[in-house]
Amino acid sequence: MTITDHASTAVPPSSEPPAARAVDLVKIYGKDDAAVHALAGVNVEFRHGQFTAVMGPSGSGKSTLMHCMAGLDTPTSGHAYVGDQDIGMLDDSGLTQMRRDRVGFVFQSFNLVPTLTARENITLPSDLAGKKIDQGWFDYLVAQLGIGDRLSHRPIEMSGGQQQRAACARALIGRPDLIFADEPTGNLDSNSSSEMLGFLRRSVKEFNQSIVMVTHDPRGAAHADRVVFLADGTVVGELTSPTADSVLEHMKQLGS
Repeated sequence: MTITDHASTAVPPSSEPPAARAVDLVKIYGKDDAAVHALAGVNVEFRHGQFTAVMGPSGSGKSTLMHCMAGLDTPTSGHAYVGDQDIGMLDDSGLTQMRRDRVGFVFQSFNLVPTLTARENITLPSDLAGKKIDQGWFDYLVAQLGIGDRLSHRPIEMSGGQQQRAACARALIGRPDLIFADEPTGNLDSNSSSEMLGFLRRSVKEFNQSIVMVTHDPRGAAHADRVVFLADGTVVGELTSPTADSVLEHMKQLGS
């Protein structure tokens, strides 16, 4: 385990751009005396083939950072990149294409379409894009996630863990460059959480996937290669090779 203050964080040189990065990212909600600086000039990189957890006290800007970097929200100023693409330069159709082709999402609330079966939910992004499903990859995902016997079920007929595994398969079905996960285990019991985090860990190790996960759980963050800490809308430090204990200790230092 290595701890680094943000001011001294050095990123190893590489000819390949990061999977995603933020440059002087600012997000302000409200105006004048009511203004809230959710992000106050964030600079951070998320590397290819790495599982990064983002943590911080409530209101630190964790989810706002993820939403701005994924093109789900618009920053007040600064730049967010996916690969070498400045997503602020994209129009609505370009953003839609970027999110469909290059980014996968896993949310705490699952966000499955209630009228569709698990199979239909998983293939929905590809269906909307008019792309043929890689059946071998589909079969692998549902087998690894243990939902092969739930493909004909609608979300209401599935447990929370099964719904989240279907949402994870949906995020990965198009083999995107980057996965953003916002509290993906927040609505799951401990066993389901462990299974989900184990799968995300394997997807990084076996398929060189890039994952950015917002979480409040030190045990969940311990599955990551790296933890980035936010406070008051800025990056204040990071851990590499984290453990649950080292993450918890650092969070205590932040006063969360």
